[in-house]
Amino acid sequence: MRFEFATPRRVVFGPGTVREAPALVKSLGNRALVALGKSRQRAAATIAQLLSEGVEVQEFHVPGEPTVETVLAGVEQARAEHCDVVLGVGGGSVLDAGKAIAALMSNSGDIYNYLEVVGMGKALSNPSAPYIAIPTTAGTGTEATRNAVLAVPERRIKVSLRSPFLLPRLAIVDPELTYTLPPEETATSGLDALTQLIEPFLSSGANPMTDALCREGIGAIGRWLRRAYENGGDPEAREKMCLGSLLSGMALANAKLGAVHGFAGPIGGMFPAAHGAVCARLLPIVLETNLKALRKREGEAAILGRFAEVARLLTGDPSARAEDGIEWLRDLCSALGIRGLKTYGVREADFAEIIAAAGKSSSMKGNPIGLTEQECSGILMMAL
Repeated sequence: MRFEFATPRRVVFGPGTVREAPALVKSLGNRALVALGKSRQRAAATIAQLLSEGVEVQEFHVPGEPTVETVLAGVEQARAEHCDVVLGVGGGSVLDAGKAIAALMSNSGDIYNYLEVVGMGKALSNPSAPYIAIPTTAGTGTEATRNAVLAVPERRIKVSLRSPFLLPRLAIVDPELTYTLPPEETATSGLDALTQLIEPFLSSGANPMTDALCREGIGAIGRWLRRAYENGGDPEAREKMCLGSLLSGMALANAKLGAVHGFAGPIGGMFPAAHGAVCARLLPIVLETNLKALRKREGEAAILGRFAEVARLLTGDPSARAEDGIEWLRDLCSALGIRGLKTYGVREADFAEIIAAAGKSSSMKGNPIGLTEQECSGILMMAL
């Protein structure tokens, strides 16, 4: 047995912990680039507190999923203003942008030298500038991962900047920041986190450390997601969702993912579809396809017992079978209003391109069994 485990240098979790951010930022630098989403509402109090602590603030707005150009603009602003610390306050897109900006502030050269798939995939030479991640959603877990996902629109693809240096210096996870998250975003981000717990647990890279995180996280999200969706102001539900999301980031950073993410990457690059929404639609379908393929080609493989364990964690029923868990997920997705892929413009004519791109992804390589082209087409057809 051999495995590694990497995580942010420090994690601060709990209601109200965001109010500790100014003093923590001050310990790392005096001129902060603060990456934000379209609205600065959730970050306004933190920015005001930073200023009161004597930290100079440069705001950098990330309008949507970050592109290479977005990141380069952030690096240019940070260098021009002599920033020495980066703070990301927002959802996964904002946090990924912040991670990439912090990394490139201290690593010169063309960004494509470091990007996977579309670039040379070279390792970063120098540690990132100090980076603090403060998530305002409960889904991506990117506050605990070592990659940043960037869109390359002209290539209709999303790729990763990946390095241990991208792990944040500090992650502050405050459930209070998620109380006003709209129901639809609660659903898609929550199901993204659930996918990031189930896939590592079933992946070829699972290990005892990630198994423990996945078991805790699957149970938490399974019990609390619907309640958070129905009552966003429920403190306990929000706390459990934030915990599940954090654990999902730690799990995927130290194990592997699977076919859900293998497909979601290309689909997100080709169509205007939120990553969490795509993962949610694909999850029960991919699980069912994997289960059938394993039974057909590998008989009594030990991994099949894990499918049943996922079902028990989700349903709370100690006698649940693998099929019960898949049906539970279908019911949950229906209750949370998850839509088919055709909503985003995906057509059968696009299947070949999606499947070809998915086959090259690192996520697909973590799937518990290799899927045939016919099985991949079947997944996409059912997901429409």
